[in-house]
Amino acid sequence: MTAFLKLLFRNRLAAMGAVVLTAILILVLITPLLPLQNPDATATADRFKRPFTEGYLLGTDHLGRDLASRLLHGTRLSLAVGVVAALIAATIGSAIGIVAGYFGGRTDNIIMRGVDMLMAFPYILLALAIVAALGPGLMNALIAVAAVNVPFFARNIRGITVGLAGREFIDAARLAGMGHTRIILTELLPNVLPVIIIAMSTTVGWMILETAGLSFLGLGSQPPQADLGSMLGEARSALISHPHTSIVPGIMIFLIVMSINLLGDGVRDALDPRLRSGALSRPRATTLVERAGDIPAATDDLLAIQNLETQFHVGKRIYRAVGGVSLAVKPGECLGVIGESGSGKSVTALSVMGLVASPPGVITGGAVRFQGEDLIGAPYESLRRKRGDRVAYIFQDPLSTLHPLYRVGEQLAEAIRSHHKLGKAEGRARAVQLLKDVRIPNAESRIDDYPHEMSGGMRQRVGIAMALANEPDVIIADEPTTALDVTVQAQILSLLDDLRRERGLAIIFITHDFGVVAQLCDRVAVMYAGRIVEEGPTRAVLDAPAHPYTRRLIACVPELGGGRRALAAIPGLPPAVDDLPSGCAFAPRCDKARESCRAGDIPLAGTHPRAVRCLYPEEAV
Repeated sequence: MTAFLKLLFRNRLAAMGAVVLTAILILVLITPLLPLQNPDATATADRFKRPFTEGYLLGTDHLGRDLASRLLHGTRLSLAVGVVAALIAATIGSAIGIVAGYFGGRTDNIIMRGVDMLMAFPYILLALAIVAALGPGLMNALIAVAAVNVPFFARNIRGITVGLAGREFIDAARLAGMGHTRIILTELLPNVLPVIIIAMSTTVGWMILETAGLSFLGLGSQPPQADLGSMLGEARSALISHPHTSIVPGIMIFLIVMSINLLGDGVRDALDPRLRSGALSRPRATTLVERAGDIPAATDDLLAIQNLETQFHVGKRIYRAVGGVSLAVKPGECLGVIGESGSGKSVTALSVMGLVASPPGVITGGAVRFQGEDLIGAPYESLRRKRGDRVAYIFQDPLSTLHPLYRVGEQLAEAIRSHHKLGKAEGRARAVQLLKDVRIPNAESRIDDYPHEMSGGMRQRVGIAMALANEPDVIIADEPTTALDVTVQAQILSLLDDLRRERGLAIIFITHDFGVVAQLCDRVAVMYAGRIVEEGPTRAVLDAPAHPYTRRLIACVPELGGGRRALAAIPGLPPAVDDLPSGCAFAPRCDKARESCRAGDIPLAGTHPRAVRCLYPEEAV
C-alpha cells in the first residue's frame, strides 16, 4: 500500500486531485454536524442574497434557500449517485465481459452483438430514452446512467478476458477439474480486477456529470430535493442578474469531476506494473547525473568509458547495474563485451549517450569521453546532435526498433534529416545507397517496404543501415545477431567487419557468443555483476582465460568436431546487484574461492594489454 501511494503521489496532478477530493469528501461527511440551515426551507424575503451576506455564507437562491446548505447536501447526493452508478455499471458490465470473453464462440457473438447495438446509440440519447420510459426521478436517472455505461465496461473487460482465457494457467485449472464458475471467480476475476478499478476511477467523474446533466434537464432529482444538477437548472433563469446562484454549484461540479479524473489517471499509472520499478510514463530526455568524486582526465581514445557507475534507485533500494567500468576504443577497432544476462553490458552501452531511462536510472560516477569531450552531464542539445550522428546504436530487435507504420526508406531518410539538411529526392537516393551498402538486393524496390514485409535478417540490415546513415565514428551494437539464424548471423558479422575496415569505424559489440567475439573483435572485455573481470586481446583471452568466470563461460560453449567433451554449467546464479557480496562477486560460484576473495574489493590488475580482477587467476598475467 505504501508503494502504491508513493507512485500515486509522484504524479503531482493526481496528488492535487486527491487532496481536493479528500477535502470535499470530509466536508460532505461532516455536513450533518455543521450548523447549517434546512436546505429546503424557503424564505422569499431573503431571495437572491449575495455571498458573504450575514447568515448566508454563499448567498441564497430564488426562493431564499441557503446555498451553502443546499450545496453540501446536493454534493452528498451527487457523489452518492455517481459512485453507486459506477458500481452498478462496473459489476454488470464486467460480469458480461468476463462471461463473453471466457466462453467465446456463439456466446461471445450473441452477447457482444447486443452490446454493440447499445453502443450504436449516443449514450446521452439512450439515457434520456430510459428516463422517459421510467419517468423523472433521481433513482431512474441513476439507473439510466448506469445502463448506458454497462457497454463500456463490458467491451473493455471482454478484451482483457479474451487474452487471459487462452493462457496456460486457465488450461491448468480446467485440467485440475475446476468448474467454470470457480475458474471465473478464482482465476480470471483477480486478474481483471485492477482493470475494473482503473476503469471505475476514470469514469465515475463522468457519471456524476451525466447525472447532473439529467437533473439539469429536470429528469433527475425533483423539487425540493437538491443535487448539483438541479441547482444549476433552477438557477439558469437568473444567470445574468444573479450569477452566484449558478457559479456556486458549477464550481463544485468542476472541482469534483476534475479531481476524480486526475486521481483516476494517477491510480491507473500507479497500478501499471511497468511503473512499479519507479519509472515514469514520460522519462527524462537524458539520464539523470548525480556524480560524486573526481572526474577522470581525458585520454587520446576515440571513445573512452572511465570508471562509469550507473545505478537504479527504486524506493529505498539501489541497484548498482554498472559498478566502475572502464573501456576504450580507437578508430577501426572492435571491442567485444561479453557476460551473462544481467551483468550490466546493455546498461553500460546505454549510459554512453545518456539513454538509460530516468527515473529510476542515475549515473553516479565516472566519465564517458568522445574525442576528449565528457558526455556525462552534457546539455541535451549536445547529446542529441551526437546521437545517431557521431555515435550510433544497433539494437537487438529491429522489429521493435523500426516504426511499423512507416516505410523503411522514410525512416532511413528521417535518420539523416534529423541531423543534416536533405531534400526528399536526395534523401530517397541516400536511403537506396545505404540499403545497397548493407547488401540488400533490389534496394530500389525494397525501400518502399514496411518492416513487417521483411525477414529478420533484412530488418537487421536496415537497422545497420540506419546506424551508418550519418557515417558515425562509433557504433555500439547491442546483441544485433542474437535473434538471427546461423547463416544470417554470419552474413551480418561479415558485413560489419567489412564496413569497419572500409570506413574505419570503432565498434563496441555486446554479445553472449564467444564465437562472434572470435570472428569479429580485436579485444574482449568480460563483465560480471556490473564490473569488468577480464580484458585483453581476443585470441589471448580465448586461448588462455585468466579469470575463473571467463574459463567457465568458455567451457559452456560446445565444440563441433572436437571429440567428446563434457559441457560444464556454472553453478548458482549471478548476484542481485542491490545486494552484492563483499569482495569478489563471483566467489560464491567459484571453485577456487578462498576467504581472502571475500575480504575486500579486488582491483583490475595485470600487464597491458591483459587485465584480470582475480587474486588467484588461472595463470600469471
